[in-house]
Amino acid sequence: MKLIIKLLLLIFFFNSISFAEILKEFKVDGNKRISSKTIILFSKVKINDDINESNLNEIIKELYSTNFFKDVKVSFSNQILKITVKENPVIQSLIFNGIKKKNIISTLKSTVELKEKNPFLKNTVKSDETKIINILRSNGFYFSKVESEIKNNDNYTVDLIYNIDLGKKAHIKKIKFIGDKKFKDGKLRNIIVSEETKFWKFISNKKFLDINRISLDKKLLKSYYKNRGYYNVKVESASAQVTDDDNFELIFNINAGKKYYFNNLNLNFPSDFSENEFIEITSSLNKLKGEIYSLKKINSILKEIDKLLLNSDYSFFNATYNENLYEDKLDLTINLTESEKRYVERINLFGNYITNDKVIRNQLQVDEGDPYNKILLNNSVNEIKSLGIFKNVQSKVSKGKSDEFTVIDITVEEMPTGEIMAGAGTGTSGSSITFGIKEKNYLGKGQKLDANLTISDTSITGLFSTTTKNYKNSNKDLNTSFENSSSDRMSTFGYKSTKTGFSLGTSYEQYKDVFFSPSFSNYYETMKTSSSASNTRKKQEGDYIDSTFNYKFTLNKLNQNFRPSDGYKIGFYQSLPLYSDDLTIVNQFDYSKYFTFLDDQVFAVNFLLKTANSISGDDIRVSKRLYIPSRRLRGFESGKVGPVDSGDFIGGNFASVMNLSTNLPKFLPEVQNLDFTLFLDAANLWGVDFDSSLDNSKIRSSTGLAIDWYTPIGPLNFSFATPITKASSDVEETFRFDIGTTF
Repeated sequence: MKLIIKLLLLIFFFNSISFAEILKEFKVDGNKRISSKTIILFSKVKINDDINESNLNEIIKELYSTNFFKDVKVSFSNQILKITVKENPVIQSLIFNGIKKKNIISTLKSTVELKEKNPFLKNTVKSDETKIINILRSNGFYFSKVESEIKNNDNYTVDLIYNIDLGKKAHIKKIKFIGDKKFKDGKLRNIIVSEETKFWKFISNKKFLDINRISLDKKLLKSYYKNRGYYNVKVESASAQVTDDDNFELIFNINAGKKYYFNNLNLNFPSDFSENEFIEITSSLNKLKGEIYSLKKINSILKEIDKLLLNSDYSFFNATYNENLYEDKLDLTINLTESEKRYVERINLFGNYITNDKVIRNQLQVDEGDPYNKILLNNSVNEIKSLGIFKNVQSKVSKGKSDEFTVIDITVEEMPTGEIMAGAGTGTSGSSITFGIKEKNYLGKGQKLDANLTISDTSITGLFSTTTKNYKNSNKDLNTSFENSSSDRMSTFGYKSTKTGFSLGTSYEQYKDVFFSPSFSNYYETMKTSSSASNTRKKQEGDYIDSTFNYKFTLNKLNQNFRPSDGYKIGFYQSLPLYSDDLTIVNQFDYSKYFTFLDDQVFAVNFLLKTANSISGDDIRVSKRLYIPSRRLRGFESGKVGPVDSGDFIGGNFASVMNLSTNLPKFLPEVQNLDFTLFLDAANLWGVDFDSSLDNSKIRSSTGLAIDWYTPIGPLNFSFATPITKASSDVEETFRFDIGTTF
């Protein structure tokens, strides 16, 4: 029996060998568009290769995988490989009938799988129709319909036509919140992205039903509740119901559950660490005891730990946490554990077709050969995003040549970076028009260019500036600016000034949350005065050159730079003369503090102290003297408080300002981005170096109501202020408004 089996195996072996032959010639048949050479290349076999039965199957698979053929036959005999194909037609034109907006057409063309100049695959048409419907619904056309049409051409191509009936746009008529929601509907509407249709939202697309946007709304609601103690919150459903007028009613069903409070808080760390290294962390943890549970607060402490680890020798440690719930309490334990030691083998960049590799690599906080650190990688991704030239930035980590090494893939999606801007603003103290051009990624080098021209009732200013992030991989930004301005204040302040010059500087984070911004500036100024101007003004007519060294230290502990709700910010600025016709030192100290009470009411304190003093004994030039703008002292006209000489407001050597404010509860919750703020402003402007008798140290103060409305056409700002204390010479301005936009 064993002998028989051996004989059968030998027969099979020799038959296999006998089938295998050397390939000597190709024959290609049936092709009309695709050349025979290309088809042979697709087959992935070549002359003098050994060919057997398995090879033939692989050739068929390879040819089908190109999508260029709907039928493939392969045969091999007498050392000749014959390939017979039937080609798929090519899409000559991709047409979307019924759509006029170019941006939507562009989005559709980039989304569908079947594209122009690519093979036509009939089975893919239906799936592309679904993609088109989803895109149209995300743009508010929920009732849209799509029918495909295939037009065969004589040159073995097809025109793929999508006939689209957009229908009427699906407006969100009402947004409701049901269930155990805990918060009022008006407050929750301000949390989500979707908006109710209102007449003043004629530009916004958020008023149209979008399934993807609703998914984001659910995440935002869940995050809002989790940061206010509701650990087990569930957004049970988000349904869109058609109303009688074919609009939609969007309903969120929320089960908030029980509110939890922090109880026991512990930090566990290995014996390698010293307890003294975590004094700040344990202090922050202890402050949480008894407070309402908040995921945001936990993440804030984890970030503190991450920063501490990065600045130590423990780069292979990471922090995780455990939560334990009982009654209405939550115990939190943060654990520091040693992670696997790995090194970065290679960093690959994808998607930057315009942007130079160097621009992206300059933002990386981790390099090839460095220890792999997840925190630094996340920081790097955030730094790349902060360039403002990419629509999306993603990172992927994979295994390298061994377990010890890691490969990092960073994929970016570029976006248009040029912007042409025009704007207009008006208020009770004047009007202005602005034109500008911006480019965030000049020549793919990540350099920002900004050129703008502002024309107001009293001045014309042209400004050109550049910013280069992480200049020459130094972790420092390079800033340059060129300015030419003309200010005609003959009728109000008795002088006219023209100023031309430039500045060169840098900025960087010197220590944790401490930023340093040094700069050098050089300006040429010409002063002219009116015949009715004061003698002080007239004495300052002439030409001036000012070369100064300027620097600013900033400690930024705000939770966010735009509309902060917690934290503080401290700044110190100084301008020192290097060469000037009048040697003036300018000092400025500013302080801002924000904290939240009653859930979302924000109280803000802003303080400013500024001085301008001559070190040469000369009178300070009028353009260098200090004035208080109306935005810092509401209820008074800009620059029209303080010392007066022969009817001219001459400014002072010293200025101090304090602003107290708090936002009010939402009076109109259905109107989003509408804020009411109560304020108290107090300021003082004093010091006249050439004539102390003109000095008036009286404190000016005012109180009132400010309204900020961020509309689709631009911000609207109103303030109603009543002076409390003032000097007889001060000019009041009880009402002020400003409006502006860009397009």
